[in-house]
Amino acid sequence: MGKRIRSFQYAGRGIRKAIGSEVNFRIHLAIALCVIIAGVYLKITTIEWLLCLLCFGLVLGLEMMNTAIEKTVDLASPNLHPLAGSAKDIAAGGVLISAVMSAIIGIVIFAPKIIDNLSIG
Repeated sequence: MGKRIRSFQYAGRGIRKAIGSEVNFRIHLAIALCVIIAGVYLKITTIEWLLCLLCFGLVLGLEMMNTAIEKTVDLASPNLHPLAGSAKDIAAGGVLISAVMSAIIGIVIFAPKIIDNLSIG
């Protein structure tokens, strides 16, 4: 049981490191907080909440994987190397794809509600 508890502690430490050292991770967290506030204000449905939570997890998780890949590549290849650059670029591209798709999902969820609120007011 102690091993399992330690694995959660290590994961928590990784999350804290990402929050403390990665600007992009903090930006994604700030966006997630804004979405949460908007979701509460606009009373999004349970399914819409689940989609938002899935997007948060996907983007934040991929951002952490991107950071891990970047740090591993920097350790393994401290000098500039085309393969090292490709690995880092591809990982960053994965984050970008998930962030753009999440933004599109956000627009689909929130735009009609915002328009309705503007029409009423």
